[in-house]
Amino acid sequence: MRDLVDIGMGRTARRTFELSDINIVPSRRTRSSKEVSTTWQLDAYRFDTPILSHPTDALMSPQSAIELGRLGGLGVLNGEGLWARHRDVEDKIAQVVEIAENDIDPSAAVRKLQELHAAPIDRDLLGLAVKTIRDAGVTTAVRVSPQNAAELTPVLVAAGVELLVIHGTIISAEHVSQEDSAPLNLKTFIAELDVPVIAGGVHDHRTALHLMRTGAAAVIVGYGSTMGSTTTGEVLGIGVPMATAIADAAAARREYLDETGGRYVHVIADGDIHTSGELAKAIACGADAAVLGSPLAASAEAPGRGYYWPAAAAHPSMPRGALLPVSSDEGRPSLETVLHGPTDDPFGHLNIVGALRRSMAKAGYSNLKEFQKVGLSACD
Repeated sequence: MRDLVDIGMGRTARRTFELSDINIVPSRRTRSSKEVSTTWQLDAYRFDTPILSHPTDALMSPQSAIELGRLGGLGVLNGEGLWARHRDVEDKIAQVVEIAENDIDPSAAVRKLQELHAAPIDRDLLGLAVKTIRDAGVTTAVRVSPQNAAELTPVLVAAGVELLVIHGTIISAEHVSQEDSAPLNLKTFIAELDVPVIAGGVHDHRTALHLMRTGAAAVIVGYGSTMGSTTTGEVLGIGVPMATAIADAAAARREYLDETGGRYVHVIADGDIHTSGELAKAIACGADAAVLGSPLAASAEAPGRGYYWPAAAAHPSMPRGALLPVSSDEGRPSLETVLHGPTDDPFGHLNIVGALRRSMAKAGYSNLKEFQKVGLSACD
């Protein structure tokens, strides 16, 4: 039974939990971390680590997507980002970072991002970026918004995309519109594609279940990496604490599995995951994998030069995010160190996958699916 609390006369709210509100409870059994597997498989694609990148230009260039793939994760390129609009993207990002470092107006860098994203999408540039990743031999994933999915997907498929990510701050299986143009019908759209689709984000059990019924191979749960994001509270006032959102989506996954007689849809957590401990707790709540933002932005390979901003920061009329420094431009750790160490960092920002393995081992579980059954405690 849901735990409801009164917030005023005639108005109730559900009690929910952030990842920081829960902890993993180890069992009486432990094992060596060398005996733990962090692999997972989405459709025909197998990954050594349950990590995807947030699709922002701060993290993913074709080269950094290749490196993340080489290290066992999945780099998701923003199909509507700067690599699809400009040839000299490194110089453009350098201009944005310089403004962020030197301008006292915190909105100035966002305005520059908006200006750069006002350039039209160049299909040739987008196709070249996708082909570069594909030719490197790693799994190729590209994000498009629901609004532009129908227009851009043929370009991506022709260039060799292997996983299509239809991603917005909030997405639903049904979009109600009074406009003349028909909204995207995800069920029909996915059925006509030959590549698996990851769709999201969603925030509750019902929407997650509806999205699973469209045929998506995976559903993204959450509102994005909250560091730098202003979707919750400041701009839209929308947000569901991630521990609860993940658990609800995992329940929808079980319901859909029974409903279809065995079709498994992956749950990918996207929000409030900035340390290895938060990654472990997201998996423990029921996620199959997680989207990382700011932790990857600290790496030397990240194009953002030590700055992180979410993809929604460049929205032309309602930006939801700011540029935040996460590491100095000099002496940034390699992406390999961020994911696999070794490290002397005691705060969970480096060797993230190694820490996940250690958490699983301390709780006595040998793989991610088993770890989803670990005991949890909640802070009151």
